[in-house]
Amino acid sequence: MRRPSQMMKLLITSFFGVIVGFLMGITFPTLTLTKMNLPSSLFPSIDLAYIEDKYSDLSRKRLFSAWSSTKSPKLKSDIPDPPYSYNDTKIWVPTNPRGAERLPPDIVTPESDLYLRRLWGDPNEDLKIKQRYLVTFTVGYDQRKNIDAALKKFSDNFTIMLFHYDGRASEWEEFEWSKRAIHVSIRKQTKWWYAKRFLHPDIVAPYEYIFIWDEDLGVEHFDSEKYLAVVKKHGLEISQPGLEPYEGLTWEMTKKRDDTEVHKNAEERNGWCSDPNLPPCAAFVEIMAPVFSRKAWRCVWHMIQNDLIHGWGLDFAVRKCVQNAHEKIGVVDAQWIIHQGVPSLGNQGRPEEGKQPWEGVRERCRREWTMFQDRLDNAEKAYFEASAHNNVSSSRPHR
Repeated sequence: MRRPSQMMKLLITSFFGVIVGFLMGITFPTLTLTKMNLPSSLFPSIDLAYIEDKYSDLSRKRLFSAWSSTKSPKLKSDIPDPPYSYNDTKIWVPTNPRGAERLPPDIVTPESDLYLRRLWGDPNEDLKIKQRYLVTFTVGYDQRKNIDAALKKFSDNFTIMLFHYDGRASEWEEFEWSKRAIHVSIRKQTKWWYAKRFLHPDIVAPYEYIFIWDEDLGVEHFDSEKYLAVVKKHGLEISQPGLEPYEGLTWEMTKKRDDTEVHKNAEERNGWCSDPNLPPCAAFVEIMAPVFSRKAWRCVWHMIQNDLIHGWGLDFAVRKCVQNAHEKIGVVDAQWIIHQGVPSLGNQGRPEEGKQPWEGVRERCRREWTMFQDRLDNAEKAYFEASAHNNVSSSRPHR
């Protein structure tokens, strides 16, 4: 048996060992994975949740920080700490765009653009030129030669955007301009379907004018810069080039005239115009080749219905987006185009009940025109009825 003195020595030694261990533990910093020189390939195999459960003093944040530091060549000291807490909710700016109220106004970027940028270098040096105008065509590959001829009439001041309804976007690489164009390829859709989804006013905000054109237009007598010079001279918010007369021309308003630079009204057949300042005698352009100012497009875009994809009826309604529309909507005669009447999009339809593909497409166009007009009439009626009710309520004396 051990003597009492030996037992006492053992107890004293153990006690001092515990004390020294405790003091060392609180003196040295906690061991973290950031101090360990381990290969980064090791970390994906580590179960972080298991480590956190087993060693509760190591937080998930520290472990993920350690993993990130091994993946990045940047030292942690190179990354500045934020000057505020991420959980700080003191910022609230009700005038910011909806959903961005928690952001400081100077970081909010509510609008975008379609400018193409590099993947390298200084972002401030990306753009040699910022195009002022946008031209879009809804195209099929079979009309490539006509589109090539058309785009040669548009200067470098234009961003080019092609909407491909046949899915053959990659085949346009044969044209040099195609490499700087924006291509959107979704099968069997119309230009108004594309416009509603890809030409939001906040996306095209940098452009002073937006051309939304069909693919079957002859442009031998058209120059984009000269056209816009006339548009600006006459203060047109919505316009189109004059149409060279052809057999299928429907409206007198859009027919090219030889005796004027611009015209804003026309005489139509008896009974077609209830008012000489209303469509189709004035404040009217067709939907095949419209040109919108930035301000007008911001309104027109909101009028386009998601499900009415052919746009029939829009030409009679765009006047609602322009004050004094009979003065601000017109046809430019000095720069004119030819409607070739190629039924390419009509052929994208499907034969049903013995009808040709184009027949079904045309029937839907007419149906959409009626539906759009009904919706617009009902919306205006509801608005004026509500306004009248509110006016009556506000005029009653309060008791």
